[in-house]
Amino acid sequence: MYAIIKTGGKQYKVAEGDVIFVEKLEGEEGAEVVFDQVLTVVGDSVTVGQPLVAGAKVTGKVVAQGKAKKILVFKYKAKANYRRRQGHRQPYTKVSIEKIEA
Repeated sequence: MYAIIKTGGKQYKVAEGDVIFVEKLEGEEGAEVVFDQVLTVVGDSVTVGQPLVAGAKVTGKVVAQGKAKKILVFKYKAKANYRRRQGHRQPYTKVSIEKIEA
């Protein structure tokens, strides 16, 4: 059984036991998080929402809060002596999926 959920402006395909990295969510490590924006549930039958599946939810547990690897943002304009370098680390939440209810 798996579901497609929406969080942080992105869609994720999740099954029970999966560990996913999502955009930063509030909550300490060990806290329970509920995703109620479920787009599709596939089990014995396929349930597709219009746009959401009514009454469906996916529960998970926050495993860790962290930051991704640093990326460099470099702006450059030719022949203008213009160069700007900036680093960025995107915060994320590591979530373990525990239960899918449809």
